[in-house]
Amino acid sequence: MPTTWPAHICQTNHAVLEQGRHEAIADFFAPGYVAHVSGQTSKGHDAVSGVINALRRAVPELTVNVEILVEGEDRIAWLRTCRGTQSGPFKGFPASGKTLVWHDMVVSRFENGLIAEEWVVTDLAERLLLARKG
Repeated sequence: MPTTWPAHICQTNHAVLEQGRHEAIADFFAPGYVAHVSGQTSKGHDAVSGVINALRRAVPELTVNVEILVEGEDRIAWLRTCRGTQSGPFKGFPASGKTLVWHDMVVSRFENGLIAEEWVVTDLAERLLLARKG
């Protein structure tokens, strides 16, 4: 298990997003996990699992680069750059066959060594729209 918040964030992205390891969700996220994304709130491990399923179906060879921006007592602000070819549909956008690169700005709050809550701003929808038009 990671000993620092930056290590925890990097390992979470590698295991959960890049590798799609659903069994690792409980190792990184609190049972009462809450995500605030684009004005919507999702809760629990099932929400994380749903995002993994949808994203990895659309971009199966997803790679993630994490840049830590600011670290606090129980929070960390970080930037995630995601890359991969969209070979499947995602949230109403058909597969484009194009390489997508998008960014997520995230603030993660920790409780008892696990991610308990996150606030995410993403430009994924914009990138999907551009891939569809281009």
